[in-house]
Amino acid sequence: MTPSRDISRLIEIMARLRTPVTGCPWDLEQSFATIAPYTIEEAYEVADAIARGDFDDLREELGDLLLQVVYHAQLAEEENAFAFGDVVEAITRKMIRRHPHVFADQNGKLAPAGVKSAWERIKAEEKAERAARRPRQTELQSSVLAGVKSGQPALTQAMELQRKAAGVGFDWNDPRAVLQKIREEADEIEAALDHSDPQTIAEETGDLLFALVNLARHVGADPEMALRITNAKFERRFAYIERALASQGRALPGASLDEMDELWNEAKEEENSGESRP
Repeated sequence: MTPSRDISRLIEIMARLRTPVTGCPWDLEQSFATIAPYTIEEAYEVADAIARGDFDDLREELGDLLLQVVYHAQLAEEENAFAFGDVVEAITRKMIRRHPHVFADQNGKLAPAGVKSAWERIKAEEKAERAARRPRQTELQSSVLAGVKSGQPALTQAMELQRKAAGVGFDWNDPRAVLQKIREEADEIEAALDHSDPQTIAEETGDLLFALVNLARHVGADPEMALRITNAKFERRFAYIERALASQGRALPGASLDEMDELWNEAKEEENSGESRP
């Protein structure tokens, strides 16, 4: 099979990968749930390529993200739910509907302010239509938390849930109270570790993360950016350990934890002394 610029070739490849017996064993084992984390990861990699201004990488990452769409559509088609063409039709219908000032058969043009108001009105209509198709979610739609999107990154979703709840008074007034909650959650993780219950440990870890996001909100920090800064810091300090060992003709597997910890502290001191210089 040869590469092609035609989307139908990608759909065909995905179908071949999912063909029982002759397809790819790994792909045949996958489901919506197992593929979803990869979908999120690919979206982040697209954003990263854009932030770096790397168009070669962006082309590749957009392809990876497109594959995720094709993958989910293939899974849905196997369940007779919908196909890739239905996905395309749905989004084209939505874009035409949301841009009447561009696609409608009329001579008038909306001013920018009118475009925004029309967009919000049409989105509200679409939301009402979705709610009508899902009667069991009517109660949820009336909740204070109804506007928080479940598909966004978990840190952002946690922040939005907390902001919504705080808007009706369900909140702490002092960051120190949140710190106390964090300590309580850490104690609960320790108790779960004593019982060696993986599910409880995972749930308590989630509670701790939620409390940490709450602290970030109270002190005015963006949890996503704070974690990205820490990730970058970890990479720098770990690279210092690798360089230090390499200068001794050694590799990571041959170093003890105590040695690596000592080098970590050296990297930390070096960074801190650099920050204190004018």
